[in-house]
Parts: sequence; structure tokens; C-alpha cells
Amino acid sequence: MARKKIALIGAGQIGGTLALLAVQRELGDVVVYDVVEGVPQGKALDILEGTPIGGWDVGITGTNKVEDIAGADIIIVTAGIPRKPGMSRDDLLNVNLNIIKDVAPNIKKHAPKAFVIVVSNPLDAMVYAMKEITGFPKNRVFGMAGVLDSTRFRYFVAIELGVSVREVSAIVMGGHGDTMVPLPRYCNVAGTSLTKLLPADKIDAIVKRTQGAGGEIVALLKTGSAFYSPALAAMEMAEAILKDQKRVLPVAAYLEGEYGVKGYYMGVPAVLGAGGVEKIVEMELNAEEKAALQKSLDHVKGLVDGIKL
Repeated sequence: MARKKIALIGAGQIGGTLALLAVQRELGDVVVYDVVEGVPQGKALDILEGTPIGGWDVGITGTNKVEDIAGADIIIVTAGIPRKPGMSRDDLLNVNLNIIKDVAPNIKKHAPKAFVIVVSNPLDAMVYAMKEITGFPKNRVFGMAGVLDSTRFRYFVAIELGVSVREVSAIVMGGHGDTMVPLPRYCNVAGTSLTKLLPADKIDAIVKRTQGAGGEIVALLKTGSAFYSPALAAMEMAEAILKDQKRVLPVAAYLEGEYGVKGYYMGVPAVLGAGGVEKIVEMELNAEEKAALQKSLDHVKGLVDGIKL
């Protein structure tokens, strides 16, 4: 049986980490594309030289030719500039939009049947642009944000309670930015709701830290933004599709009436399998949660409505 083909657009910190993860999990042969000469080739060779240690029998190619993504089953787009201290994700809009405008037509031309996971920020606007330019159906174009935001939420809960991260499940909805909506009521530790385990002030602090988690890392690194955890989150999504796992994961999905939203991308729980976004799961939200989600949607709309395609 032919191996799957995974194309990574962008050989930066996230792209390089994604390449390593895909090889380690033997999800398929990997192509790393970047406009900078030598960087994708160097990272590919570096990983290849380590494959005998892991015993990983997959190929990895670094390239500056976009046509080498041809026939990819799944494409993860990380291309763009990372945040620097003092910048919000929104500040990247115009620069990264121009990159998407360059990348999207090439994806449409060379890999017309691929599933596309967008990681570039500001996420909800970039994935919208990707869908509009490629014209791909909504189940094949979606964004990585909710998995990352939720894993951060889970980690902060685990360290506060002193329990294994494996015991914590959580979900973060809405746009990928400061208005994201962590849902403490739906966060549970081995079946017990977080609202019964921690006082309101502790929960509020965890929610705020989750909303600002990306900025916390940017402030520490000073020269870029998070890359290990975003790569792990994107790879979890890719694996769910390539292995048809039917995972319920929070995904920036295109909404057509779900949660009262029409014509925009926003983070919602969805079933990810061989059909991409196979189903959007509608959770029951209370008035406070609905209001927070609306505020997040308004922010997303402001970004998307400012896009000129």
C-alpha cells in the first residue's frame, strides 16, 4: 500500500517540528516546502540522519519548488511571520494574508484533493482566506487553534490540582485570540467538573492564563512564538484524519448555522476523520458562555471583514 503524503508549507520552527513528529509517528512521507533556499533541505536531512536511531521507515524531502507538494493527502500551512513581544496575533494580518494569497492558488493547482490545516495567524482570518481562494469544500479546509488552546487549559488545570495531565479533559471554543472561550463547566478531571474542584477565583486565573498563553511564551522567547505545542496540536489533527480516528477535537471550522454563526470560521468541537471535518458537535451553552462566544465571533468578524481578496 502506498504511503500517505504530508506536505508542510513553511520550514520554520513549527514546520520543522511538524516534520519530525510526522516522521516519528510514521504517518507518511513528508515534503517540507519553503521559499528560503537550504532551510527545508537542511531540516529534512537533519531528521533523515536520525531515522536509523528511531527505526522510522518514511521519506522526507526539503524543497523550494512548490510543485513538489503534488498529490499530498494533507497539507499543513505554517508559513508566515511569528509574533514578537508586544504584538497581537491580529498585527500579523496583512503580512500573513499575502503569504496565504501566494500559497492557496498553488495548493489548488498542485494538490486539489488535499485536506488543508491552517496554523498561520491570525488563524480564523487566514483559514477563511484559504477556503475562499482554493474554493475547497468546508470539510477539507480548517484551522488549528482549539486543540492548542485546550491543551494549554488542560496543563494549567493539571498543575493547579497536582494531577496527571491525562486525567484532565477540556475544551476551548471561539476565535484564536484573547477573546477565546475556555469552558470551565465542560472541563473535568476524571469525570468531575472543574467547577466542583476549584474556587471561582482560581478558575478565572486559569482561564485568563489560557487566553494569554501564547503571549506569555512570546514574551519569554522575545524572538518568536510557540512552536512545540502548536506542532503537536496540528499533528494530532492530521493523525485523526490520516488514521480515520473520528476524534472529537476543537477545530476552527466553517459554520453554516451551527451555534447561530453563518459564513465564518470559529473554534468549535468537531469529529475529525477520513472525511476531514465530518460533523460539528453542538454543545449546550448557558447565557454567559453564549455571550462570551458572541464577543469572540464579533472579533473574528472584524478581522475577516477587513480582508481584501
